[in-house]
Amino acid sequence: MSYHLRIKICGITRPADAREAGRLGADAVGLNFFEGSPRRIDSAAVEDVLAELPPFVEAVGVFVNRPLGEAFAFLETWRRIRVVQWHGENCGLGDGYPHRLIPAFPVRDISSLAVVTSYIEACRSLGRVPAAVLLDGHAPGQHGGTGRIAPWELIAAFRPGVPVILAGGLTSDNVAEAVRIVRPYAVDVASGVESAPGHKDAEKMRRFIAAAYEAAAKINE
Repeated sequence: MSYHLRIKICGITRPADAREAGRLGADAVGLNFFEGSPRRIDSAAVEDVLAELPPFVEAVGVFVNRPLGEAFAFLETWRRIRVVQWHGENCGLGDGYPHRLIPAFPVRDISSLAVVTSYIEACRSLGRVPAAVLLDGHAPGQHGGTGRIAPWELIAAFRPGVPVILAGGLTSDNVAEAVRIVRPYAVDVASGVESAPGHKDAEKMRRFIAAAYEAAAKINE
């Protein structure tokens, strides 16, 4: 079966950036609702950002250490957002249907992956397996957008039984190698395509998306 890569541009705060990400071929965009993030989107801007997304481009709500029930309830204001990406400690196991859950985990070593496995097994025992897991670079006290590269070779051998989204320090210069090594379900980028936190650079997005898709195409050759 041929390999198909997805791309998510995270930390979108402006309608023009959402429109450009969709035009360039992104499969999803992330809207960060964590108050402590420099990429936090103002609630007043959410509707305008969502209005710029073309059909079939997913909108993902990003939360940090917010109880899952609160996150799901918060998103009822925007029915276009049906995916929750959750960062922090002790992600809940709640069933948020019709939302889909993507818990994020920082990866430093093999013990980090053991934490992911334990979480998925706990979910599976309740019949609530997450839609995917996001594996990020490890930066103590920080939750995404750090620019820290995850250990690709370690993640490449990891088979958690759910799709793997690779994040952490990805740029147009290294995403091809990351895709070649890890072959993730998707790649997720924030700081690597910015001119400033929360402000995306159209040319950086173009180069990143082109490099990622070209690497995926070579895998299929």
